Amino acid sequence: MAPNFELESDEYKHYALADFKHQNIVLYFYPKAGSSVCTLEAKQFQDNLERFAKEGYTVIGVSPDDVKELQEFREHNDLGFVLLSDPEYVAHKLYGAAKEHVKDGEKSYETVRSTFVIDGDGKIVFAGYDVDVNGQIDELLEQIK
Repeated sequence: MAPNFELESDEYKHYALADFKHQNIVLYFYPKAGSSVCTLEAKQFQDNLERFAKEGYTVIGVSPDDVKELQEFREHNDLGFVLLSDPEYVAHKLYGAAKEHVKDGEKSYETVRSTFVIDGDGKIVFAGYDVDVNGQIDELLEQIK
């Protein structure tokens, strides 16, 4: 089952995965809003939102960026899906999308680019880690079908 979490969106709304109960979800974790690869990935999702919707899926992006950075990312790239801020890596850890580092006794985390397909019953039906953004959309749509 997909772990539940609650995070703040770029619109200062709080969303829990449970808010999307009975909906099919593509949940993806990306490292940094505005970086070249993350921008490419977000644009690929945006360009294919209709294809996902046609298959009955909602796209949600999660990153450790703060809400302001996510707002700028959405506006700059005209994104039409929910972006969630996870600066404490809460959801990242639940999904195994965080790599832990310890230096001088201090823990830090980095995002493992990951994508999950969650069905309307809340089950993870596909999990991809260290995702290559090239070809990701077609692979996801193939998994969904």
